[in-house]
Amino acid sequence: MTEYLVLTILAVRLVAGAPSPIPILPQDDGTSVGERLMSDPAIRGAVARLEGDEAFVIDEQMRLCDIPAPAFGEGPRAAAYKQAFESLGLTHVRIDSAGNVLGERPGLSPRPHVVFSAHLDTVFPKETRVTPSRSGAVLSGPGIADDCRGLAVLLGVIRGMQAAKLQTAGSLTFVATVGEEGLGDLRGVTHLFDTATTAGVDGFVSIDGAGLGVTASAVASLRYRVTYAGRGGHSYGDFGVANPVHAIGRAVARIADLQVPREPRTTFNVGRVGGGTSVNSIASSAWMEVDLRSADAAALRALDAAFQAALDAALAEENERWDNRGRLTMDKALVGRRPGGQNAAHSPIVSAALSVTRALGQRARLDEGSTDANLPLSLGVPAITIGGGGSAAGTHTTGETFDTTGSWQGTARALLLAMALAR
Repeated sequence: MTEYLVLTILAVRLVAGAPSPIPILPQDDGTSVGERLMSDPAIRGAVARLEGDEAFVIDEQMRLCDIPAPAFGEGPRAAAYKQAFESLGLTHVRIDSAGNVLGERPGLSPRPHVVFSAHLDTVFPKETRVTPSRSGAVLSGPGIADDCRGLAVLLGVIRGMQAAKLQTAGSLTFVATVGEEGLGDLRGVTHLFDTATTAGVDGFVSIDGAGLGVTASAVASLRYRVTYAGRGGHSYGDFGVANPVHAIGRAVARIADLQVPREPRTTFNVGRVGGGTSVNSIASSAWMEVDLRSADAAALRALDAAFQAALDAALAEENERWDNRGRLTMDKALVGRRPGGQNAAHSPIVSAALSVTRALGQRARLDEGSTDANLPLSLGVPAITIGGGGSAAGTHTTGETFDTTGSWQGTARALLLAMALAR
């Protein structure tokens, strides 16, 4: 099923079939919810215990990171996470047909129904050595922050709520999703919103990475795999035949020269290239994968048009250079499409996230980004992504690190936000 078709089905369901989101935080706009929560002795006590319980969260972060979870290979980590959900006492724990892990914590009533999530997958190929290490306060390892931290924080929130026997009026579903990174194309969260199990979602929070930021705007993206193909041949004997690798080079150079606006922030990236047989062969095919992003739909359309023109020009230039000898063809495959979206001005879910951050004596920065929250936000469901505390460096590299200094505040902030949104 294509992404276009999935989104069409979801939009129809939202309008005509599934229950519409009900307002969260009806008491006010969420600006004082942090103070109100911290005035409750049970909640205040739960938050205080989280600082001492951060060792559990960090241990889980390390343990989960030691289980490889490449795109489309998240199964072993999902199995371990399911066991963690079960041991913490969630109900109806299961792995769905997409590979997501779900567990429920019922409230006094089904609504409001709030989903808290983190993603299982990493950007690293299956052969990457992911075993983490620790030196003092710093953890190191591929994926240790993105998103082993989010996964661990979810477990810390559940453990904290269970230990304090905190009761919510509404219900919480905790989810570890597949396919958030790269060509996973949000397949896990898309599946969630394409099933009856999450009908009537009133709020969605993704915990992704480090820090105390709040991602309130969803950056849309288009991802392409572009392939140039020709007859190929021997580098000496067939010299003069159009070369797919050269065409890729021409295209990359043209893409690198594209002009994009600073505001709204609009970006492009050639992330992977490949092709060819040997150093003394003219390739029969070559390919590249390209990511285009913007928080503004019009800017993304303009960038896409310029990108398409660059590809066409590179093909024509390479063919003309060799008088169409061994003429190349081109295939442009859209392999990823992330919808954008934005929370309404003074959105209660954003106000609540800022308020509970202030209640811990911290300030949160409002960001824009591309995360699991993109999908629900594009459907009109209030959705944000929050950091899991601490600080990170080298994200998406094998040298990724996570500094645990003060990281407990990320877990505490997430617990307070869960209590705020589920009332």
